Amino acid sequence: MKYSVEFRPAVLKSLKRLPKKDLRRIKKRINDLAENLPDPSSTKMKGSDFFHKVRSGDYRIIYEIHNDRLVILVVKIGHRKDVYKRLL
Repeated sequence: MKYSVEFRPAVLKSLKRLPKKDLRRIKKRINDLAENLPDPSSTKMKGSDFFHKVRSGDYRIIYEIHNDRLVILVVKIGHRKDVYKRLL
């Protein structure tokens, strides 16, 4: 089952500032998520009921899964050292 991917406006803005090599890797990882969603219990963030995370090199992709609409909402993408700060 294929999910569609939506981005928050801040995510699209932050993608413009990433190095091209990392941006290609992140885009591939997001496409892989849409095609084959990993087990939600293994990607769930501790202390949060909504957020999941996956690695892409030194970057993390934080997202929500909306099973009722088959949508993955990408909430934040950032370097692992500061992506978890000020997470909504």
